[in-house]
Formats: sequence, C-alpha cells, structure tokens
Amino acid sequence: MAITAVRTPIGASPGLSSRAAAEAYIGGVCFKQGPPGLIGAELEWLTVPEEPSPPHSRPEPAVLADALGPHAPRSVASESPALPLPGGSRVTLEPGGQIELSSAPFPAAAELCERLRADARLLEKLLHSRSIRLVAAAADAARPPARVLQLPRYRAMERTFDGIGPFGKLMMCNTAATQVSVDAGADPAEVAARWAALYAVGPALLAAFACSPELRGAPAGAWASQRMRAWLRLDHARTRPSVRHWSDPVTEYARWVLDVPLLCVRTEGAGDWAAPPGATFADWLCGALDDEVGRRPELADLDYHLTTMFPPVRASGHLEVRYLDAQPGDSWSVPIHAFEALLSAPAVVAEATRLADPVAEQWLEAARCGLADTQIRAAAVDLLDLAAAHATTPAAADALHEAARRCRDGRTPTGGPGTATEPPA
Repeated sequence: MAITAVRTPIGASPGLSSRAAAEAYIGGVCFKQGPPGLIGAELEWLTVPEEPSPPHSRPEPAVLADALGPHAPRSVASESPALPLPGGSRVTLEPGGQIELSSAPFPAAAELCERLRADARLLEKLLHSRSIRLVAAAADAARPPARVLQLPRYRAMERTFDGIGPFGKLMMCNTAATQVSVDAGADPAEVAARWAALYAVGPALLAAFACSPELRGAPAGAWASQRMRAWLRLDHARTRPSVRHWSDPVTEYARWVLDVPLLCVRTEGAGDWAAPPGATFADWLCGALDDEVGRRPELADLDYHLTTMFPPVRASGHLEVRYLDAQPGDSWSVPIHAFEALLSAPAVVAEATRLADPVAEQWLEAARCGLADTQIRAAAVDLLDLAAAHATTPAAADALHEAARRCRDGRTPTGGPGTATEPPA
C-alpha cells in the first residue's frame, strides 16, 4: 500500500545528490577501516512469565520496563535513560518480547565474555524480581508467534513479511540468536578477506552451533536450525545477498542495499509506515516515488534503510555475524572465542576460508541437516580445531577443542551453568 507524506519541495537532500553519492556514503558508514582489534557480541533470550500466568503468555512491555528500571530501552519506556548495565551492555527488546544484551566492544574475547556473563546474571535477577524468566533457546517450541511491541517499525515489518509467507512473524517473535561483531579491517584488501572468511565459514559454523530443531508454527520439516530456516526464507532480497564472489564488498554491499525493496517509509504522527510495493531505495532516490511519497530521501532515511537489511553478515561499521543460534546455558562464549581465533591473523583468515570453501554456499543444507551432513561436519571440525590452535587463552582452547570433539561426534550444543535452557511451558 502506498503512502502519502506531507508534501515538501521535491529535490535531493544534502549528501544524497546521486546514486553514486549514496553508495559512497554507505561504504563509509558500513565499513569503518582501521587495524582490527575489537570484538563484541549480542545475546538474545526468550522471556516467559512465571506461573501462574496463562499458558503461552508473554511478558507485558510495561512489566518488562518496570523490571529493568533505568536500564529499560525506550521502546518500552519512552522517558527511560536507557543506562547500560555495569559491564557495559545495553538492553533492547525484540518484537515478541525476546530480550537482548548488546555488549560494548572489547579488545579480547575473554574480557568480553566476563563482562557479558556478569551483565546476564544481573539481567536475570532484574527480570526475576517481576516474575519473568529468561530461556536460553534459539526457537520457541511451545508458543504461537505473537508480537508484544506495537511500534510502527514492527507493524510495517510484520505486514511486509506476512505477504511473503509465515516465516517473518516467526523470526520476529519466536527466535533468538547469538551474534558476534568484529572490526572490518585495516584496508580494502583486509576488509575483503575478512568479509569473505565470515561468509565462507558461515554454513559450517551455523551447523556446528545449530540447536533449534523445533519452532511452533513453522511448516512441517526436520531442520537442525529452525531459527536460521526462518531467516533464510522470510525475504530473499533482504536476507540472501549474492556475496560469494564479491571481490569488493564495500562497493557491492552499497549497490545491494540500494536495490533492496523498502520495508517502509517513516512518517510523522501515529499512522502506519508503509512503502510502495516493490519499490527500492534507488527508486526513491531517483524520483520514481515522488507522487507516492512526496519527498526525496534524506541521509536519515538511508540510515534507517540500512537497519532493515538482514543478511547473514551485516556491515554496520563493523561486521556483524548473524547466523548463529542462541546457545544453551552460557555456552555462547564458545562461538565468540571461535571468531576471535579465526580472525586473529591474515594467515589464519586465509586458512579458515580454505577449509570452509567446499561448503561455503550450503546455507540451506547447513540449516536443514546440521552436523548430519558429513561434508559440513568435517568443515566444522576443521574450523574449530584451527580456532583452538589460535585461541588466546588456555580456557578458550579447551572449550574449542571440546566443541570440535562434539561436532566430530555429531552432537548438538549443550548448556553449562547459567541461564535456564528449558523451553517455555
């Protein structure tokens, strides 16, 4: 459905005078270049009201805001200071009530994991004070999808994805991930190598850490990662860029972004956000949407459009790995250490890319079969052995060796001490 915004004079905004200017802007903001030295992570959990709540219920946003106090995100408490937790992590909420900790960046995975672990314990206590339980599961096996955040962004997202199939609402409301963020690289060559490596190792590491075989509401079919199935199937244009042979990811990513259909056009007031069906940001930029939208895009519109890109690896200044299931217990530290080690030096990056190359395009196979696919399993074992050999601490090396043994045996991740792993009742 097209929308009509308040009319302003038609014309390109400063900084967006042409497609070339928009591509240059995207390349600059999405790929910050400098010596790689930082790592960060985002951890997501499902949230469940403790009994005697009705079956299949979800925490109300107001209750979550009350539990989080000054740490509540403004999506549920508009006047909140949204303070970080003591370890530097910020709290955000996903549409179905999933809760997320977004860490500060740190120079070493060991410090990152220590800070995140402390913040996760505090988060669990805060929520428990209002009878809310965290569940470390990548997919909700019990509750039908239901959106609790009523923001225009999520209304537009749900409407768009519902027109494609069932996976959009499932992704929004019933899945959780472990995400790892790393620096892009010091120069274009290093950026290209690190980008290629993160995509190449994706299917093997997706399978290594897949642990979501059940997802309430998903179409029939056996999948090792129902969470990644949902991501890969919800909107191909937005989630599956053809990156395998990009020699210059900075340029190609910018071109791809501009040709992805608009999820929505933001408007003032309480109305719905929508966009002309199938229209891309490039269409809007060149004036093809002047009649429907009534204005040309500004830099803020392009910044917002960038947040609606959902590829397996997203360029956000740093490189954000988005293909891992939320891990049981506190075993989320293992993939964080894996990425730190695999990106620790150019020679290691090159070796990881080589080891992963035979299965580098098998995203659907990895999500469906996981470690049951012998070729994918072999690549996962090789990558985890390589990571263990280049781990920065003995404890990380031990954890990565154990993960390699687990994969060699075809076993899925299991949780150690930490947040509850049982699914919602």
